[in-house]
Amino acid sequence: MSRRLKWIYAGLVYAFLYLPLVVVAIFSFNDSKYSLAWHGFTLRWYEKLWHNSSLMSAALNSLLIAGCAATLATLMGTVAAFIMHQYRFPGRKLLFGSLFVMMMSPDIVIAISLLLLFLALHLPLGFPTLLVAHAVLCVPFVATTVYSRFHGFQRDILDAAKDLGADEYQVFRFIVIPLALPAVVGGWLLSFTLSLDDVIISFFTTGPDFEVLPLRIYSMVRLGIKPDVNALCVVMMGITIVALVLSRTLLKEKE
Repeated sequence: MSRRLKWIYAGLVYAFLYLPLVVVAIFSFNDSKYSLAWHGFTLRWYEKLWHNSSLMSAALNSLLIAGCAATLATLMGTVAAFIMHQYRFPGRKLLFGSLFVMMMSPDIVIAISLLLLFLALHLPLGFPTLLVAHAVLCVPFVATTVYSRFHGFQRDILDAAKDLGADEYQVFRFIVIPLALPAVVGGWLLSFTLSLDDVIISFFTTGPDFEVLPLRIYSMVRLGIKPDVNALCVVMMGITIVALVLSRTLLKEKE
């Protein structure tokens, strides 16, 4: 295949993937409320979005749950990755494989399973259940990301630290964490993005008193697509892109 055909093929693939996002971004600046025809450039939909108290409340709830879930998932996933990399114990391969099972499982299966668990435990749906659900969603991604970073470690460093008198906590705190910090931060950003964009698990595991932004957008779209919805989607895409770029930058190996 010639170089020109390769560029054409790559361009068609990227157009197929990103053209809908470009259309949403363009129409978020369209000075028309009901027509899809272009009526001029405007920023009033972003101004309307800023003054929409219900949307701002849902956005703050989403940022809160995403930050808390990402932090909890990062702590659990980092410790799990270190244990799987450092120790050999019965069931280690089963534990490692279960992470991939969770990553590959459909969101609807995870959502219904968590809902049944919360109902069996008689837990009221709201912030706590949504936090647990999002942490469960994100832990496998953090664990696999940090585990891949641990493979680049020289085990001699850890053995030398133990020979010099460091205990397990000191090795983990002063050696493992600094070396794995780019992957840990990258895992946190990835978890933040997954939690911020999740719809299905949030729909099943949150209550009426705690509304998050993806569910708010879903309820708005059901009544018709309005320009302020387009503006909100562009803002969320911007947050997601920034988080993913930072994640990939931190995970990139130094030459």
